[in-house]
Amino acid sequence: MTDRTAGGAPALGVAVVGYSFMGKAHSNAWRNVSAFFPDAPGVRQQVLVGRDPAALKTAADRYGWADTATDWRDVVTRADVDVVDICTPGHLHAEIALAALDAGKHVLLEKPLANTVAESEALVAAARAAAERGVVSMTGFNYRRVPALALARRMITEGRIGTVRQVRASYLQDWLVDEAAPMTWRLRRESAGSGVLGDLGSHLVDQLHHLLDEPVVSASGHLRTFVPERTGDHGTEPVTVDDAAWATLETASGVVASLEVSRMATSRKNALQIEVYGTTGSLSFDLERLNELGVDDRGLDPDGGVRRVLVTEATHPYLDAWWPPGHTLGWDSTFTSQAADFLAAVASGNQPSPSFADGLAVQRVLAAIEESAGRSGARVDVPAPHPAAHQQED
Repeated sequence: MTDRTAGGAPALGVAVVGYSFMGKAHSNAWRNVSAFFPDAPGVRQQVLVGRDPAALKTAADRYGWADTATDWRDVVTRADVDVVDICTPGHLHAEIALAALDAGKHVLLEKPLANTVAESEALVAAARAAAERGVVSMTGFNYRRVPALALARRMITEGRIGTVRQVRASYLQDWLVDEAAPMTWRLRRESAGSGVLGDLGSHLVDQLHHLLDEPVVSASGHLRTFVPERTGDHGTEPVTVDDAAWATLETASGVVASLEVSRMATSRKNALQIEVYGTTGSLSFDLERLNELGVDDRGLDPDGGVRRVLVTEATHPYLDAWWPPGHTLGWDSTFTSQAADFLAAVASGNQPSPSFADGLAVQRVLAAIEESAGRSGARVDVPAPHPAAHQQED
């Protein structure tokens, strides 16, 4: 945390709305970004926002925040706040982000962009209007900042594995395997929008869009809720979202992708796995080994076969800011790199990636999967964004 930007201008005051899991991850990023990315504009950890004053004060002291507030409405108009970082449940995303953009604040909004396509469209329109006033907005898909996945995108773009034909993508966790696990906001449609599909599936769809640099145009999907009721503070409640989801997706060029997400995959803790198969090679990634990329580029080296690339070299994406070769990064580093990219966009006046429009594109795919599941897996076309929805480009 610093009081001045790299160019000597006053540091940007940051407000984070939400102090639990994601609020903690984002707080850690704002605390560290100036240390690892000294050329980025300086930031002040100005205010942490939450509903429980006692828990909020504890979190603010622990994470390094100067001030606290219990009403985000007061915060988004404060003169000492330049950036609003939203880490709340999905049903609050649109309201807070719209108010912050209207107040001229730069906005970083955790994925998924919103709970519905309609809310996402409203956010894109507001972000586009705000951009004309120099206001920056970004969707928080932090896995774009995993160096191994950023390297995979580079290799695909360079043609290292030929023409991509198919992708397998899964994101599996097991924190709901126990039927006695308590009810949470993530299991209520009114607060979460959807279950594991929106929570974890959104990451996979965004990676598919980002790695291949083309949109998904159709989806066929199935959803399953394995435990229909759970007990919470107010007794037994119905679970109104999905525990697991499966989909077959097709991109504009004809790439076929299989997608699987679950919170009921026993023994899987945080296993985001992606396999990309091209005409002359393949790539593979596992978040539980996030510093490694499996590479088979036998089209360039027939004797090479599959090899493990340790993605820690200074020439690899993002690594020049971190440690010497061989010294691995963690999950938390992706949020620090994300904050640096966001600040660089604020400094340059260029809109960052992933944009709100990218978040809308993901939301359209998720909606198509849900619609397909309601029609017994029938193929559903994913609508292309309306021309007015184009907010920014990478």
